[in-house]
Amino acid sequence: MPARKAISRKRPSFKFLTSIVNRILKLNIVYLLGSLLILASFLIGVLITKVTYLEQNGSGDISNTDAAVEVGGPQVPTGPVDVSTGHLPLLGSKDAKVTVIEFSDFQCPFCKTLFDDSLSQIKKDYVDSGKVKFAYRHFPLTSIHPNAQKAAEASECANDQDNFWGYHDILFTNQAEWETLSADAALAKFVEYANGLGLNGAELSSCVTSGKFADQVNKDTSDGEAIGVDGTPATFVNGIRISGAVPYAQFKEEIDKALAK
Repeated sequence: MPARKAISRKRPSFKFLTSIVNRILKLNIVYLLGSLLILASFLIGVLITKVTYLEQNGSGDISNTDAAVEVGGPQVPTGPVDVSTGHLPLLGSKDAKVTVIEFSDFQCPFCKTLFDDSLSQIKKDYVDSGKVKFAYRHFPLTSIHPNAQKAAEASECANDQDNFWGYHDILFTNQAEWETLSADAALAKFVEYANGLGLNGAELSSCVTSGKFADQVNKDTSDGEAIGVDGTPATFVNGIRISGAVPYAQFKEEIDKALAK
């Protein structure tokens, strides 16, 4: 019988094995990078969603409120809460039956909308007639409005010179002039407004720079947080909260109900 030929089986070379390992490693790296990109996209999406939420509304209505940073804080009460008018001078008669208190931010665009629209009507129809007294309290959203804190302090410094409401009005009226400025440029504007109202601009500048009323502004914010304020504007009509720059008709309805009681 003829002898069987031995079957030759070549062992894979080291070079060949190295090539296979490298390919596997490359594939793993591709999968790893792909996974990281997917994770990064997810995290960026979450961040964008959160920033959008913070810049719009902490109460679910994204149309008319700037939300504070403390998302998930105290819940909005369903009934009236005990809220103080604070230390700033009131608009209207101190004996008025209805008290309207606004927690606000001078750099908040929705607060300006409230100032331009609803507040002017509230003053005309209720404050000037002695039915309502109106109080302003600070709630600067410093994480999204970098000049809000110093604007609030500037209004306190103007109040120190006995002209809070005139300064309040000029800050809101000219919000577009100072809201995007650097801190120094914004302070220069605050001084300019003070001089325009006949106040001592140099004194106001020194007052703001020293932080004289920073603690007072911060106290307003803390008081607001304690009763559930999480965005601006937050307005209370005899303790009943109205969130956002809502139409005047909504304020009128709540004020009329309070007057009828």
